[in-house]
Amino acid sequence: MKVANPIYDIVFKYLMEDQRIARTILSALLKVDVLDVEIRPHEYSDDTRDNLSIFRIDFGATIRDEAGNEKLILIELQKTWLETEALRFRQYLGVHYSNPKNVRKDGYALPMVAVYLLGHKVGSIEEPVLYVNHQSCDYDGNIITQGLPDPFVESLNHNSIIVQIPRLHGHINNRLDMVLSIFDQSNRDKDDGRLLTIDDTVYENDAEMERILHRLTMAASDADMRHKMNVEDEYYSIIEKRDTEILMRDQQIAEKNAQLSEKNAQLSEKNDMLRTTIKMLLDMGLSMDAIAAKLGKDLPEIENAIGLASEEIH
Repeated sequence: MKVANPIYDIVFKYLMEDQRIARTILSALLKVDVLDVEIRPHEYSDDTRDNLSIFRIDFGATIRDEAGNEKLILIELQKTWLETEALRFRQYLGVHYSNPKNVRKDGYALPMVAVYLLGHKVGSIEEPVLYVNHQSCDYDGNIITQGLPDPFVESLNHNSIIVQIPRLHGHINNRLDMVLSIFDQSNRDKDDGRLLTIDDTVYENDAEMERILHRLTMAASDADMRHKMNVEDEYYSIIEKRDTEILMRDQQIAEKNAQLSEKNAQLSEKNDMLRTTIKMLLDMGLSMDAIAAKLGKDLPEIENAIGLASEEIH
C-alpha cells in the first residue's frame, strides 16, 4: 500500500497530533509506557534563518517507569532534513530550560528527554538509534546510584535519543524497529517521493501500527496535504541550492585567502632579503643613491625599505 511519507513536516505533524499514535511512537522510543501526552505550545520560534529547517514538537508526557511509578516529563522532539543544525538544537534546549512553565512546584525543572529525528547520517556512527544517557559517577569513575534519581540532578541534565533515518534499512528486530519502519526511506516510492510503498502485511494484527498506517493513508489521499508537501520540496530545494552556493563561495574565499597568504609570505621574504642587502651595503659605507643604483631600485623604495628595517639598522 502507498502512504504519505512522514519525513515531511506537514505529514509528521499530522501524525503526531493523534494522541494515541504519539503515545505509541514515544513509548517505543523511550522504552517506557507513555500513559498520556499533551502537545505544548511553542514559546520560542527562530525567525532569523530558515525557521522551517527544524520541525519541533514539545510534549508533556506522563510515563510509568520501571519501578511502576508515574511521573511527568518533558519530551522535546526535533526533526530536520539538514546537517547544519546542531547549534540551533542547543538554542531550543536553552529556551526550554528557561521556560517557567517547565518548572515543578518545588522549584526544580521537569526531567527532559530530547529526541532528534535526523534526515542525515551522523559521522560514521552506524547504529540507527543512539541513546545518550548521562550517568553520575564519583572521582574514580564508579557509578553512583544511591539517592538517584534526584530532582536537582535531573534539572541540570537531560538524556537524548538520536535517530538516523538514513540508517533504517527495513530490519525489524524489536518494537522500536517496527515503529520506526514507517520512516524508512528505502521504501520511498520511485515515482513520487512524497509516498512510501509499504508492505502492510508486516503490521497485521498490530492495532497501533494499523492506526498509524491508516492515518498516513488518509494524509496521502488529502489534496491539500500533498500540495503542502510540494511546498516543502520547493523550500528545501531552495535551501539546498543556497547552501551549495554558500559552500562554493566559502571555498573560493578560502582559496583566495590561501593565495593571498602565500603572496604575502613571498613578499615578506623578498622584503627581508632587501633589508638585509641594504644593511650590508650601508655597513660598507655606500650612499643611498649608490645603493639604489646598485640594486636597480628607485630611491623612495630604498628609503621605504630602510624605514621598515630601521630597528635592525639602528
